[in-house]
Amino acid sequence: MTTTPGLRERKKAKTRAAIQRHALRLFQERGYAATTIDQIAEAAEISPSTFFRYFPTKEDVVLLDGYDPIFIEAVRNQPPELSPLAAIRAGIREVSGRMSPEEWAAERERQELVRTVPELRARHLQQYVQAIELVAGVIAERSGQPDDHPAVRAMAGAVIGVSLAATPHVIDGSHELADYSCIDEALALLEAGLPLPG
Repeated sequence: MTTTPGLRERKKAKTRAAIQRHALRLFQERGYAATTIDQIAEAAEISPSTFFRYFPTKEDVVLLDGYDPIFIEAVRNQPPELSPLAAIRAGIREVSGRMSPEEWAAERERQELVRTVPELRARHLQQYVQAIELVAGVIAERSGQPDDHPAVRAMAGAVIGVSLAATPHVIDGSHELADYSCIDEALALLEAGLPLPG
């Protein structure tokens, strides 16, 4: 059952998005290293202490994209007859299909920063460990197994590994992020048992 966020949550999400939008603009104009938290706070018309209520560090204003909880909710809302992998694919398609051109532009800016700023790239790769926990949780819910079951964790690791392998732009910038169809295609292969071309 879909839950609608309350007014407080919507206001917090709107403020978080505004802070990130101003930060990405300043990073584009001045460079990541040259932009300070005070400058971001001033541009967003908030205090530095308010910035830290939303983002623990300057790195987090780039790395925290807000899509994880939306994606997990979308997977939870898929029909129960879908397998965990089919539900994950459907959730990705649903969330990416709702993104506006402005959101895609911001996502491309984020990914470019992650690719070109070494400390962001290192932290981003660490986030894949947290992503395995999130995906394991939703697979466990749909399968009725505990989230520490070896099969659940193996499937969660495979989902994240396949997603990472399908998006080389995160690592080397060789592909432009246009949509998440490359991840969907890779997950379809995983769902089919990873068949290699004959």
